[in-house]
Amino acid sequence: MKLLKEMCAIHAPSGNEVPMTEFLLKYINKHKKKWKNKPEIFSGEGFQDCIVMVFGKPRTAIFAHIDSIGFTVRYGHQLVKIGGPRTVNGFQLVGKDNKGKVECELAVDNENNLTYKYKRELERGSELTFKPDWRETKEYVQCCYMDNRLGVWSALKVAETLKDGIIVFSCWEEHGGGSVSFLQKFIYNKYKVKQALISDITWVTEGVPHGKGVVISMRDSLVPRRSYVNKIIEIAKKSKVPYQLEVEGSGGSDAKELQMSENPWEWCFVGAPEDNVHTPDEKVFKSDIDAMVKLYKVLMEKL
Repeated sequence: MKLLKEMCAIHAPSGNEVPMTEFLLKYINKHKKKWKNKPEIFSGEGFQDCIVMVFGKPRTAIFAHIDSIGFTVRYGHQLVKIGGPRTVNGFQLVGKDNKGKVECELAVDNENNLTYKYKRELERGSELTFKPDWRETKEYVQCCYMDNRLGVWSALKVAETLKDGIIVFSCWEEHGGGSVSFLQKFIYNKYKVKQALISDITWVTEGVPHGKGVVISMRDSLVPRRSYVNKIIEIAKKSKVPYQLEVEGSGGSDAKELQMSENPWEWCFVGAPEDNVHTPDEKVFKSDIDAMVKLYKVLMEKL
């Protein structure tokens, strides 16, 4: 879990994904020679901070967002949310401005106004993210930003043996999206690929516990095409990989821009469940992580 631990500590909130992009490009270029098949890599001009890896003759694309939630410094000691972080008095935050690195504390008043406690005012526009606190046992890993560094980690594991497929590392998912709109157009126009899997992290709920396998989401705030979801469930059944079915009425992902696009995309959210969502204490069981990687490998082969 060394790679996952390292990625969870990278400062890359929505809108400032550059540190994560640079880390991934360095990792990919270093390790791709050991992968079973070498991908064509698209990044930089025309892709902003996103990365697209194309293997062989692709039929299906994996989308994994690389950004995280956080906070932007407003005026004085005020903070504005990036995405939807949970806000609890005392959460430890880290970042930097022109005067150096910062470690401070989140404060929430009775009217839910957000401020930070620090010895000086931070430069307006500075970003703060949860302070990483990695915890690991035989059963689980726990830290901030499992959502979605774990989805990215899983995609990198799939890349090691992937023959045919596309892996997309997208931006802005936590704060309204935006990048998948141009990424899906590039992929559809160039490769005619129109099947997607969303490699992201979902919630532990009364119907989705830890330790029962990777989650196949039948719906969240959006409803995917049932025939495609059924196809994925049938493949999962035959694979013998532990999985759970999720039905929710809220939440969303990169799938939103696929469903709203002008192209006829099929999509399904497939990911491990976590507890303590959008806090510094996001917790995922290792057995569910293992199931996630295994099912993705099967799906990319069979779809």
